[in-house]
Amino acid sequence: MVITADAGYRDNVVSHRIAESLRTAILDGSYRPGERIRQEDVAARSGASRIPVREALRMLAAEGLVTLVANSGAWVTRLTMAECAELYLIRERLEPLLLRSSMPRLGEAEIGRLAELTEAMEAAGTDVDAFLRADREFHLSSYAGAAPGETWQIIHRMWNTTQHYRREFTQRAARAGAGNGASGVAGAGGGLGVTHLEHRLLLDCVRRQDADDAERVLITHIRRTRLELEKHPEIFAP
Repeated sequence: MVITADAGYRDNVVSHRIAESLRTAILDGSYRPGERIRQEDVAARSGASRIPVREALRMLAAEGLVTLVANSGAWVTRLTMAECAELYLIRERLEPLLLRSSMPRLGEAEIGRLAELTEAMEAAGTDVDAFLRADREFHLSSYAGAAPGETWQIIHRMWNTTQHYRREFTQRAARAGAGNGASGVAGAGGGLGVTHLEHRLLLDCVRRQDADDAERVLITHIRRTRLELEKHPEIFAP
């Protein structure tokens, strides 16, 4: 009995370790949407059996990062343009609500961290990975004051599922900004200047505790990415 419990505990620890490794690889673009994740390859790399690998993949499926197909395998989640647009439309409505709920509970330390992340995003320049890490932390941290619940779970899953497409938007914007010099400020067509401005506006709203303004800025911020992605159907090609 004790041996079984110990074995179960070890498998659980290994599952979480494998899930964390795969999660990082998917979010940083090492795995592409639609790419198959072979259990035997993951097991061999991690030195584990397939049991904890299967459990790790189930965790990632629940987070929206992996799609499991019965009797077939696991693939990194891929979206059509219509599916991506729908998720962004949902985000436009849900994230402002979560931000409004969160803002009164964000203290000086949390707001200070948001300010640091704003600076980090601007300092990233054309380093897309650095920008995306800071951007993700900025937005999810801005919601951290809200009580845990279904809304938070839905939004976190949508952030995971749309990560690749934010990367595509950011890469295009960074390239456009590099081509236009420091003055490029028109969305993905002219750099990340507008994105940086929107982050600073959101930070100002949080500091002033102006939830109405924060909702307006955030809706525009999310919508602008959706509209830009819809101009590039090639992003969603298999």
